Amino acid sequence: MEHFVVVDWVIVFLYFVAVGGIALWAMKQKQKTANDYFLASRHIAWYILGASILASNIGSEHIVGLASTGVKTGVAFGQYELHSWIVLILGWVFVPFYLRSKVFTMPEFLELRFNSQSRWFLSVMSLIAYVLTKVSVTVFAGAVVFEALMGIDFWVGALIIVVLTGIYTALGGLRAVVYTDAMHSGVLIIGSLVVTLIGLSNAGGWANVINTIDPTKLNMFPPLDSNAPWLGLVLASPIVGIWYWCTDQCIVQRTLSAKNETHARRGAIFAAYLKMFPFFIFLIPGIIALALASQGKLTITDPNKVFPTMVAVFLPVGIRGIVAGGLLAALMSSLAAVFNGCSTLFTMDIYRKIKPQAPEKELVMTGRIATAIVTILGIIWIPILKSMSGSLYEYLQNVQAFIAPPITATFLLGIFWKRINGKGAISALVCGFILGMTKLTLETLFKDAGGIIGTLANFNFLYFAPCLFAFCVILLVVVSLCSEVPSAEKIKGLCFASLTDEDRKATRASWNHWDVINTVIIIGIVVATMIYFSPLGIAK
Repeated sequence: MEHFVVVDWVIVFLYFVAVGGIALWAMKQKQKTANDYFLASRHIAWYILGASILASNIGSEHIVGLASTGVKTGVAFGQYELHSWIVLILGWVFVPFYLRSKVFTMPEFLELRFNSQSRWFLSVMSLIAYVLTKVSVTVFAGAVVFEALMGIDFWVGALIIVVLTGIYTALGGLRAVVYTDAMHSGVLIIGSLVVTLIGLSNAGGWANVINTIDPTKLNMFPPLDSNAPWLGLVLASPIVGIWYWCTDQCIVQRTLSAKNETHARRGAIFAAYLKMFPFFIFLIPGIIALALASQGKLTITDPNKVFPTMVAVFLPVGIRGIVAGGLLAALMSSLAAVFNGCSTLFTMDIYRKIKPQAPEKELVMTGRIATAIVTILGIIWIPILKSMSGSLYEYLQNVQAFIAPPITATFLLGIFWKRINGKGAISALVCGFILGMTKLTLETLFKDAGGIIGTLANFNFLYFAPCLFAFCVILLVVVSLCSEVPSAEKIKGLCFASLTDEDRKATRASWNHWDVINTVIIIGIVVATMIYFSPLGIAK
C-alpha cells in the first residue's frame, strides 16, 4: 500500500496549522471565569453548536469502527447511527430544562432535581466511564489511522493524538473546541463523502455492490437467533441513544453554551441533519469494501483498518492529504470533547463542591490541570488497548449498554414525573451501575464458563440493556412512592408538571413553524432509510 507523499504531508501540516490558529484565537478571548472557559460565555450560535455536536460524536468508533462493523455484520448496527430523532428529543424535550436551570454539568442538574448524592455518583461514574471507554477507544483508533494511512508507528501516533489534543483543549477551553469542531465537521463530511463515492465508482456502482455481497448484510433487522437480533436492537438502541444524546456531558455541554433556547434547539436540529451522514459515509463504505474485496480490488486483512486503507488506496495525491487531515482532526475533536467534558465534571462537580469559595481563576486553572491529568491517563491506557481485538464500534455499544440504562431511566422519569425523588434516583443509579458492571465483568472473564455464570455472561447485551432499564424504572417508582414527596419548591421548573406559565410561554416563543417542518423532514428521512434497509425494502 502506498503511503503519504510530500504533497499529502504538506496538506496535513497546513490543516493542523489552521487548527492551531483557531486554538490560539480562542486562548486570547475572554477566559477569566468558569462560564467563559467551560461554556464559551454561553454565546455560541446554532450553526457552530450543531457542527460541534456532530464533531464531538464522530470519533474512533465511527471512522475506524463503523466501516469495520459494515464488513463484519452489515448494516444492522446502523440503527445506532440513525439517532437523528433522538437528537431532536434533546432539542425539544431536554434543552429547555437544562438552560432554565443554568447548570454547567449533567450531575449538577441531578442535584437540583434530586439530591447531592445523585450528583456525586454520576460525576464519579462519568469520569471513570470516559477514561475507560471514550478516551481509550479514541486514542486506540487514532493510532490505527496513523498506522494504516500514514505509515506512522502505532505508539507514536497514539502519543501525537493525545498530546496535541490535550494541549489545545487545556489552553483554549470549550471555545477552542467548538470552533475547531465546526471546521472539522465540514472537512470530515466532504472528505468521507468523496471516499464513499470513489469507492462506489470503483465497485461499479450501488447496483453492482448489492448484487455482489451477501444480502443479509443489507438487513437492518436481523433474525432473532442472530448475534444482533432485531428486537434487541429496537429496544436497546433508544435507551443508549437517550443516555448519549440527551444526558451525556460531552454532547449536552454544547447546548449549554448556546446564546438562548432558540439557538440551542436549532443547533440540535442542525446536528440531527448532520447525524444522518455517518450511516452513509462511514458504515456504507464497509459494505462497499466487501464488494471491492470480492472483485479483487481491495485486500481486507484487519476490519478496523478498512476505511483508512480505502483512503490510502483509492484517493489521489492531495485529496488524500485533505481527507486524512479531516479524519485525524475528527479523532481529535471527539477526544477534545471528552477532555473538556472530564475537565468540566471534575472542576464544577467535585473541586467546586470541595472548595465552594474558590475564585474563578482558580477554577479555570483547575480545569486545565484536570485536562492534563486525563491526557496522562489516556497515555497510560494505551498498552492495554493494544491488545484489543474485534470491532471497536460493537465493543463500545456493548459497554454503553451496561452504563446507559440507569442514567436514562433517572433523567426520563425525573423530567416526566414530579413524584420521583432523590432516594429513588440514587437507588436506581447505584443498583443499575452495580448490575451493569457485574454483567461486564462476567462477559469479560467468564464467557467460557458453564452453568448460570456462563449463561449470564453470554446473555446478549442487546437484551440485557432493556431488562436493566425496566428494573431501574421499577426501582425508581417503588422507592419514590415509598418515601417522601419532593417539595414543590425543590422541583420548580425542573419537570413538566412544575413548569410555570412564564416557562411555557418562553419555550413556545423560542420556536416557529420552520423548526417543526425541519423536524418532520428529519424523522421522515430516518423512517425511509430504515424501511429501505429492511425485509420490506432492499433486504427482501
